Amino acid sequence: MSATEEGRKSGLAAMSVAAMGVVYGDIGTSPLYTLKEVFSSGHHPVPVTPDNVLGILSLVFWALTITVSLKYVVFITRADNKGEGGIMALTSLALRTERLHPNMVWLLSALGIFGAALFYGDAVITPALSVLSAVEGLEVATPAFKPYVVPISLGILIGLFLFQRSGTASVAALFGPVMLFWFATLGALGVWNIVKHPGVIAAINPWYALNFFATNTTLAFLALGAVVLAITGGEALYADMGHFGRRPIKWAWLAYVFPLLYLNYLGQGALILDNPQAIQNPFFLSAPEMLLYPLVALATVATIIASQAVISGAYSLTSQAIQLGYCPRIQIRFTSERQMGQIYIPNINWLLLIAVVALVLMFRSSSALASAYGIAVTLTMMIDTVLAFVVVRALWKWNWLQAGLFLAAFVVVDFAFFSANIVKVLDGGWFPLVLGSVIFTFLATWKRGRALLYERLKQDSMPLDAFIQSLEYGGPHRVEGLGVFMTTNPDGVPRAMLHNLLHNKVLHEKVVLLNVRVEDVPHVPEIDRIEVRPLPQGFYQVLVRYGFKDEPDIPLALTLCEPLGLKYEVMETSFFLGRETIVPRARVARMPRWRQLLFTFMFRNAEPATAFFKIPTNRVVELGTQVEL
Repeated sequence: MSATEEGRKSGLAAMSVAAMGVVYGDIGTSPLYTLKEVFSSGHHPVPVTPDNVLGILSLVFWALTITVSLKYVVFITRADNKGEGGIMALTSLALRTERLHPNMVWLLSALGIFGAALFYGDAVITPALSVLSAVEGLEVATPAFKPYVVPISLGILIGLFLFQRSGTASVAALFGPVMLFWFATLGALGVWNIVKHPGVIAAINPWYALNFFATNTTLAFLALGAVVLAITGGEALYADMGHFGRRPIKWAWLAYVFPLLYLNYLGQGALILDNPQAIQNPFFLSAPEMLLYPLVALATVATIIASQAVISGAYSLTSQAIQLGYCPRIQIRFTSERQMGQIYIPNINWLLLIAVVALVLMFRSSSALASAYGIAVTLTMMIDTVLAFVVVRALWKWNWLQAGLFLAAFVVVDFAFFSANIVKVLDGGWFPLVLGSVIFTFLATWKRGRALLYERLKQDSMPLDAFIQSLEYGGPHRVEGLGVFMTTNPDGVPRAMLHNLLHNKVLHEKVVLLNVRVEDVPHVPEIDRIEVRPLPQGFYQVLVRYGFKDEPDIPLALTLCEPLGLKYEVMETSFFLGRETIVPRARVARMPRWRQLLFTFMFRNAEPATAFFKIPTNRVVELGTQVEL
């Protein structure tokens, strides 16, 4: 084997281990509660019989195989947007389809936004459910701990969210090895119990799942609402692809995580067959008594890592939503000088903390909280399948038969899990749906309001070419320096410029009309960052391009203009920004009154452009104006 091949293999192994600390935390902690919900704590517990146990274990195996291995690992991870995954990236790919009807564009956009909104429900439920499940292991050791499970869980969760401001860069290197040990422990516990009932290995045979449905049709259908807990977190394989790449995620799952994860499920099933009373908490009861407290500690650490992954995912999704124009600008702090993806968003952090604490106090146990879990995940998975169908049909040029088989194979499974979870809406499933709907309303309102605001500003602006031509016949006094006017319409005269001329009656010798455009790719290389177009009378049109995961920095971007004929000196430059005040109109058909008020509230509370684009505040002139929507 050559040194190059050895280097590639070692690099793949290192990335695969790192991926375990981020990608597989959620799905890796599912054994804490899945079989307990199926046989004991769920609203429709399955009676413990050998056929039922083998049937459930078979369902878990084929759910992991079809949904996670085939759907996400084999198919959907191939639909990457310049290496990035996730529902935002998938939506961008679907919208690239040529000759889409406007109604279809709206529908695909709405599906993508709603799927992204549902992720926030997952970011709230995952920490609450996983940490509660781990701490409840103390009850297995002694019932005396029962009154302290909720306070201990709240203390861990509050500490986790308070820690976010420090960033995770310093401890992230430990996540992978810890989860590597966690999955090894899962496998070891599974083998420990399988040796007592080696016959459970036969559950891999799909006949047991089919027989379970044939003999318990209604109960089997309702049991899917608990079986789905085994695959929650599977969509993270795709969402986190940009951090690690497709190959490390694929090989970590197929060669390590999946086998050890399923061994643990088989071990729990063997324990239940050996001792039906173990359904009260089969995960912790599957361990030798002397290892119970260390296992509780390890499980707690694993759930913290799983929680960290979804919290970081919520930050990342919010940042992408801001860049793509679905969310107002809010404060983003970068917590690592080396890794661009390490960010902290205070507003999102505190809102998530409030929601998580409320959730724990409301449900108070993992079993009660499990009712709220699953419905948002299965709905997101259905949306992923629909968007992926558009991609494979339109971009990959699959024929209708291939694309139809793809859609049918996965939608049937997704819909079965989703419909089984519908019955849990009144028992807690309403929470992620309500939260997702509220966030969807905010995101959609912001996008619509910004579009209407842009149209209104464009209507009221003067054509730039006519304005420049008028300067040839005399104009305002020109002063030294560079004046930068940020504008969304580079072909029109910005309102800030008109107001500056009206009040100050001067114009800089060099005037830059700066337009920032966010492309539907994760990153724009520096060589493509800037485009400069000289115009008469000392005017320049400057286009700055960013990807939806890039960090905007306008002064840094302007330093790239000098090779293109435009010299930038920060102390000789003034930035002119328009500060619009939205005035809702009493009657407007294009946006209801309540959405106008909501957009106005969001607009007023958005972070100033100076902070978001890193513009020096001592070089900024803001000129206000009122705009009616």
